[in-house]
Amino acid sequence: MKEFMMIFVGAPYDDLSPQEIQERLGKWFAWHGKMEAAGIIKSSEALQPKVKRISGEDRVVADGPFVESKEVVGGFYVIRAESVEKVIEIAQDFPEYDIGGSVEIREVMTFDQ
Repeated sequence: MKEFMMIFVGAPYDDLSPQEIQERLGKWFAWHGKMEAAGIIKSSEALQPKVKRISGEDRVVADGPFVESKEVVGGFYVIRAESVEKVIEIAQDFPEYDIGGSVEIREVMTFDQ
């Protein structure tokens, strides 16, 4: 089995009502439960929208979210799957496509020692 990171990108929930947020969370919990029951989740985390970016030779620290970024990386899963095609299949149930969300999939690199 290979490991893949699924990175969730979308708009913040700022414009959603508390009821809409609860409905979204229900969809997330259902999707998570489906993957958990399949035994494919290695790890998962939701991320706060606040960002610290360090860049340049002088290691300049900047606070985000940043104006140039209209999307937020809201969280990730690391899952085990046979192929990227299988992960694409799993990602079909991502609960935020209807509000402009997307899933980035990256295979985790392994190094022989």
